[in-house]
Amino acid sequence: MPTVFDEEKLLKEIEEKRELSLKPEVYVNAELCAKINKDLKVMTSKIESLHKLKNKLNELSEYIELCENEGDESMLDDIESSYTLLSKETENLYLQTLLSGEYDNNNAIIKVHSGAGGTEACDWAEMLQRMYQMFADKNNFKWTMLDKIDGDGAGVKSVTLKIVGDNAYGYLKSEMGVHRLVRISPFDANKRRHTSFASVEVMPELNQEVEVDIRPEDLKIDVYRSGGAGGQHVNTTDSAVRITHIPTGVIVACQQERSQLKNREMAMEMLKQKLLSLELDKKMQETLSLKGDAKKIEWGSQIRSYVFCPYTMVKDHRTGFETSDVYGVMNGNILDFIFEFLKLIN
Repeated sequence: MPTVFDEEKLLKEIEEKRELSLKPEVYVNAELCAKINKDLKVMTSKIESLHKLKNKLNELSEYIELCENEGDESMLDDIESSYTLLSKETENLYLQTLLSGEYDNNNAIIKVHSGAGGTEACDWAEMLQRMYQMFADKNNFKWTMLDKIDGDGAGVKSVTLKIVGDNAYGYLKSEMGVHRLVRISPFDANKRRHTSFASVEVMPELNQEVEVDIRPEDLKIDVYRSGGAGGQHVNTTDSAVRITHIPTGVIVACQQERSQLKNREMAMEMLKQKLLSLELDKKMQETLSLKGDAKKIEWGSQIRSYVFCPYTMVKDHRTGFETSDVYGVMNGNILDFIFEFLKLIN
């Protein structure tokens, strides 16, 4: 029976990718060739890690046998230390094997929207923005800001980040949904406890080979003056672009570039990513339904609570995983939450 460490299947996929990379129509397509090479790098890394773990396990078994034969209890500390390290490395490889979805190896587009609640909600959205930026920094991802709408007085109404790196989407797809904050408001002179909400969208960045059917007549395109930083030209011309996909009500906007044309192209890519993300979420629901899992993982559902008062706790409502280290989580330490989510959906 295949397991998450299905070495034979992975070796076969690597060979297929290598054969594909040698085809003339692929070799001359720089973007597609780069995508295949990126996939090969991730897959071969998994195989190499698996072989290293097997060797370390054999060495540890021999070490334990030697300890038993010689009756030397002084070796127990070394054995325990080696076992703890091996367990951690095994867990990390397990996490990597869970990142096997069609778009998991893609870069991620993550958008945070503040909920109702004015300044309090905008501040919460900016806190989440910082959390994802710190997660990226700590895990060798790179991030860039694609779009940002400042809040009234503090925080952000919405912000869009691009997270670049191996399996960026695979990691961050777990964050899609509504995030709830409970704390003593720094904006309340009476120091009362407030509850705020922010929603997070996560989409895979697509390459040109991925086709998403979008009819021109289904689009409403607006241009407006950019409100962010970028120089006098950006702020005094109608360079920002907003696109509404009428059948789904999906809205995307971009104001990163000075050129309206470039912003329009980027907004169209964001729309493709968002429509595909909706389809991927639908498939995820079907998978969980087949497993008989009653927990809902969908757009609009409250996925996680962050409590600062009267106690400290972060709890994921889908997996049940929780920690009291709310400040560590806000500093980007969300890998444990991601791991538990990936185990749930696989």
